[in-house]
Amino acid sequence: MLRNPAAAAAAMEEQLRQQQLLVLLNASSRPFPSSSSGSSIWPSNSSASEPVTAAAAAAGGGGGGGGGGGGAVSPWDIALCATGTAVACENALVLAVLFYTPSLRAPMFLLIGSLALADLLAGLGLVVNFTVQYLLQPPSAAVALSAAGLLLTAFSASVCSLLAITIDRYLSLYNALTYHTERTLTFTCAMLLLMWLLCLGVGLLPLLGWNCLRDRATCSVLRPVTKDNAAVLAVTFLLLFALMLQLYLQICKIAFRHAQQIAVQHQFIATAQVTSTRKGLSTLSFILGTFALCWVPFAVYSLVADSSYPAVYTYSLALPATCNSLINPVIYAFRNPDIQKSLWLACCGCIPSTFSSRPRTSSDV
Repeated sequence: MLRNPAAAAAAMEEQLRQQQLLVLLNASSRPFPSSSSGSSIWPSNSSASEPVTAAAAAAGGGGGGGGGGGGAVSPWDIALCATGTAVACENALVLAVLFYTPSLRAPMFLLIGSLALADLLAGLGLVVNFTVQYLLQPPSAAVALSAAGLLLTAFSASVCSLLAITIDRYLSLYNALTYHTERTLTFTCAMLLLMWLLCLGVGLLPLLGWNCLRDRATCSVLRPVTKDNAAVLAVTFLLLFALMLQLYLQICKIAFRHAQQIAVQHQFIATAQVTSTRKGLSTLSFILGTFALCWVPFAVYSLVADSSYPAVYTYSLALPATCNSLINPVIYAFRNPDIQKSLWLACCGCIPSTFSSRPRTSSDV
């Protein structure tokens, strides 16, 4: 009995040691935060797909819909990916025809090739964005910013190429006598190089700090671009559209004036010339109307909305904007008689007897 207090004390001490050991073992068995999540620029309550949603928003999917890593795939993202695939294939065909046809080396075809290249990159950007958003695990902020930059570069180059084609058509009418001597291949290549460098600078903006990764409250529907920067991009686009509209109005005036002059000088071809002019003006109206319907609503929405708006609004306006890259080859490439001839030769090895190879006029765009 005298040794019982000492034994009891020893037992209690041993029990305390065991408890301390268990506490240490439990603490060491808890998973420590990984370096990627601990240093993540995204809030802890964000899902695994949110960093990549930044690239989706640059394509028009701001607000995010769906997530990677086992989450449900958004039907909007599937539609954008399918559209991107079709855009890439269609414009790759245009580039192949232009590249393998030596006769298609005029400045006009260089501009069409620039447009096709921009739309090809836009389509690939949509596919890459879908891959990054749903297949790349773990998500990377640098990859998301790069995907967003690719989309910004491609769509900026697409719009600028459309503007360049409009300017080219205007100059071909305004300076009809000196156009072919002033617009050389070297001059056109230099202007396209400067344009692409400018668009590449726009695409690098998210990587250079024009992003809202550290302050999601400032995000726009073009996430990761901030609302202020998205407003700048939207206003710039609207100014470019206003310039295109003014140029098309001038083209219409010049075309009508040419038709009247020809009608006075050559009465016997007046009817045919007026018909050609009307057809050209209808084409111009279709081109301008299609471009406006595809892009202007999304530009205005980007100007007034922010990331708090429902994602369905952004997706429903972004999808028509991306479809513009699907329509461009039909308007600017496949309607061209020279490209049509090359396509017939490449696909069938012959030219159908019903094919009309009339020379291009000032009414053609």
